[in-house]
Amino acid sequence: MQVPCGACTACCRSSQFVHIEPDETETLARVPAALRFPAPGLPKGHVVLGYDERGHCPMLVDGACSIYEHRPRTCRTYDCRVFAVTGVEPDGQPAIAARVREWRFEVDDRERWDAVHAALPPTGPPIERALRALSSASSRRTAST
Repeated sequence: MQVPCGACTACCRSSQFVHIEPDETETLARVPAALRFPAPGLPKGHVVLGYDERGHCPMLVDGACSIYEHRPRTCRTYDCRVFAVTGVEPDGQPAIAARVREWRFEVDDRERWDAVHAALPPTGPPIERALRALSSASSRRTAST
C-alpha cells in the first residue's frame, strides 16, 4: 500500500531505530557501515540504523531523506495512520503524535471499526498494540466470512 507521507518526516525525527534486512542490498550500499549496528535478537546480517543526537535519522539531510529511492523497507511500510485508526497514542514521539492528530477518517464499516477498538491490547509498546488490534480484527473478520 502507498503510504501518503508527502513532505512529512515525523518518523524520521522520532528517535527510532530502523531495521534493515540482509536482502536490502540497495539500501545497505547507501547507508555507511559506521551507521549500521547488528539488530538485537535477529540473525546475522540484520542491522539497525540508529539516530543522531537530535533523534533524527542520519539519512535525513536538509529536511529530506537522502536515500529516498533506496530507503529501508521499514521506512517504506511505516504508516502512522495505525495510531489514528486504533486510538493508540505514540508515546514519547511528539512529532508522530502531532501528525496522527491530523488524520481524519470516514467510517463506512462501523462493525469493523468497533472490532479494531475492541481488539486493542491494554498493554505493550504502542506500535505493537495498534498493529495487533488491526491484525486481530482482520483475523476475526476473515474467520467469520
